[in-house]
Amino acid sequence: MEENLSNEVDIRRAKIDQLRESGEIPYKEKFDRTCTILEAREKLGQHVKIAGRIVFRRIMGKFGFCQIRDIYAGIQISVGRNEFDEEAYNFYKKMIDIGDFIGVEGEVYQTQTGEVTVRAEKITLLSKTLRPLPEKFHGIADTEIKYRQRYLDLITNEDSRKIFLTRSKVVSFIRRFLEDNGFIEVETPILQTSVSGASAKPFFTHHNALDLQCNLRIAFECALKECIAAGIDRVFELGKDFRNEGMDPAHLQEFTQVEWYASYWNFEDNVVFFKKFLVELMKSCFGTTKVLYQGQEVEFDTEWERIDYVARMRELLGCDFLQIDDLDELKKVAVDKKLFTYGDLEECKSIRTLIDYIYKRKIRAEIVKPTILFNYPASLKPLARRNDKDERIVDVFQVVAGGQELLNAYSELVDPIIQRKTLEDQLKEKAAGDEETMDVDEDFLLAMEHGMPPISGLGFGIDRFLMFAFDCPNIRDVVLFPLMK
Repeated sequence: MEENLSNEVDIRRAKIDQLRESGEIPYKEKFDRTCTILEAREKLGQHVKIAGRIVFRRIMGKFGFCQIRDIYAGIQISVGRNEFDEEAYNFYKKMIDIGDFIGVEGEVYQTQTGEVTVRAEKITLLSKTLRPLPEKFHGIADTEIKYRQRYLDLITNEDSRKIFLTRSKVVSFIRRFLEDNGFIEVETPILQTSVSGASAKPFFTHHNALDLQCNLRIAFECALKECIAAGIDRVFELGKDFRNEGMDPAHLQEFTQVEWYASYWNFEDNVVFFKKFLVELMKSCFGTTKVLYQGQEVEFDTEWERIDYVARMRELLGCDFLQIDDLDELKKVAVDKKLFTYGDLEECKSIRTLIDYIYKRKIRAEIVKPTILFNYPASLKPLARRNDKDERIVDVFQVVAGGQELLNAYSELVDPIIQRKTLEDQLKEKAAGDEETMDVDEDFLLAMEHGMPPISGLGFGIDRFLMFAFDCPNIRDVVLFPLMK
């Protein structure tokens, strides 16, 4: 296989040399199109100048067809001696290969089989390729090549083109929807000096000029709340976060999400707003509010079930787990209930991580239809507002569908005294071995001490949502250039 590829590269390199020797430029400066391929498909009977990459070619003596395409569409080109003189036709046959970029001039017509086609009157070689495209024009089966050489995947795979074109629409819709509802987009630092905004293990780096130990942000949250304190009543950011944690089919260390925060809302306001947002997003970007996930149909434009997180956990464990503050005691409860073995729970280094471990495997995994989970243990969400009736519970909600968490949202904690205590408690968990804890972010606490209004915020993971919406087995399928070892 490698030998065949080497021979093909040598042949194409020789063609490039031959082109240059004959005075032909193998890599043109530009080409003046009159329309795109997609637009040309609607111009039956008209003369067009279009350009694209050859992805298929068949020559039958003095006549042949090829197909050119771009990310949006493809179109058939007919090439024959009736329109070309012998020299031009031989140039097309001998010097142009699959993978090359060409410019085509001619009339758009429809074949007897109904195929929209351009009858080529002139073909211009725009860019010569050294390497051939994958042999089979049915997409790339090797996932290693698919992720490392995404351009080949997009050239040959219609499903991948659909995913990434839709992803672009989703990002555009999010910005438009939030701006239409009074939100202002801001940018916050990726390089930070405090690990804050979520419970996650960070990436660390060193800032040479300032001689500072920095971390890549794990969330936008604290900076966006400072914007709220500054008087921006509705604020959002759409961008990258970085978490130096385990890699699996549903997680990447670099991921894209949007977070928004609204003054004077509580989490119930965000429930209503998010449902409206998601239903409109589905209609606008997918043309339907239904998703086929793992063989099951999930409808979003319907009533969403609600599950009280704390109540469901109490049922599962058979006790009021919020009263237990000893890690080993809570592990014993889980093992006695035959939910897990001690070996299963060895990775849990705090009450917080143990509760989350049980929830993800015994509650979340069984949820198929869109479901709102609310009333979370306070230990899980150090930045969330404590419930007025029970301070062990926070006013939080998540939407889960198909066993996947689509978002994280809550009424925000704006009490600086309680906030300082929760962050100091996180330091105790870090000392006990939990690496997914936050620092005491003094800049954030200073802003909070200057006053913040009631706030509700929400984080929506775009990669995870697209993985769910397209029923992809791996989150890398919806990320254009995932990091590879």
